Amino acid sequence: MAVLVTGGAGYIGGHMVLALLDRGERVVVLDDLSTGFAWAVPGAATLVVGDMGDTDLVGRTIREHGIDAIAHFAAKIVVPESVADPLGYYGNNTAKTRNLIETAVASGLTQFIFSSTAAVYGEVGTEPVGEDTPLNPVSPYGRSKLMSEWMLQDTAVAHDLRYVALRYFNVAGADPAGRTGQSTPAATHLIKVAAQAALGQRPRLEVFGTDYPTPDGSCLRDYIHVSDLADAHLVALDHLRGGGKSLTLNCGYGRGYSVLDVIAVMRRVSGVDFPVTLSPRRPGDPAAIVAKADRIREVLGWTPRHDDLEEIVRAALDWERRLADKTAMAA
Repeated sequence: MAVLVTGGAGYIGGHMVLALLDRGERVVVLDDLSTGFAWAVPGAATLVVGDMGDTDLVGRTIREHGIDAIAHFAAKIVVPESVADPLGYYGNNTAKTRNLIETAVASGLTQFIFSSTAAVYGEVGTEPVGEDTPLNPVSPYGRSKLMSEWMLQDTAVAHDLRYVALRYFNVAGADPAGRTGQSTPAATHLIKVAAQAALGQRPRLEVFGTDYPTPDGSCLRDYIHVSDLADAHLVALDHLRGGGKSLTLNCGYGRGYSVLDVIAVMRRVSGVDFPVTLSPRRPGDPAAIVAKADRIREVLGWTPRHDDLEEIVRAALDWERRLADKTAMAA
């Protein structure tokens, strides 16, 4: 049997592909390559180029490759872009996920891992938020993901489908072995942007909002190493394979760092005092969001191995250097 990883040519999905291959799983990647890269898919995995909302293609892929589980990462993820293009986000993140779930059910699959987000919580204050916190997303991105969670909940009641929805907090870093990382040139992830500024690939780093109700006025976030997140998906898969019930779990470390904290660490790690400009807030950005993350440890036995902001920043910076070398060689 094999695992179908949608969005497996991208950042987080790509780390899941590596984690699965590292433990001997068969992996099929489905990606339309709109933001992912064919070169990022290891040769040991099978790449199917196409749309995860294409029910005929997904059904055929499940049959031909003996898929027994889906790990669904494919999505649009930029909050300000979702505010400007809500229909694009509902079309891609919600409507196409609905098609994917329908095809999974029609194909007899019973195991589904969903890449959700802390954006489903919305404005929650500075205290850590648990899975039982009332949901009030403030952006179309967060709403598009919450709608997908609801579809999974309802489908699991009506059909023999069990799922784990993992609500990510801020994902950062790169594979410790240097095999992959965040490779989208125009990505908006803070730590990637800071690394690019440190390497001179951007003229400056822009801080959006310094008047939030946080200790230094900038946004506060819970940063999780992408390899720890991939491990969380592995234990979620093992849970489902063992007959475990459907779950919705936070993925974070339970500790927040501000935008200015991240900048200070990047400057220290890189040795570069790169320029920073202060700009107004962006629409859709909560002031603070930090995980109450004990449930995933207790229920699934997940044990983070990279819970260190400096390690995360260093890994991201190392990957940006590798990516720059790869780009120069290809030119």
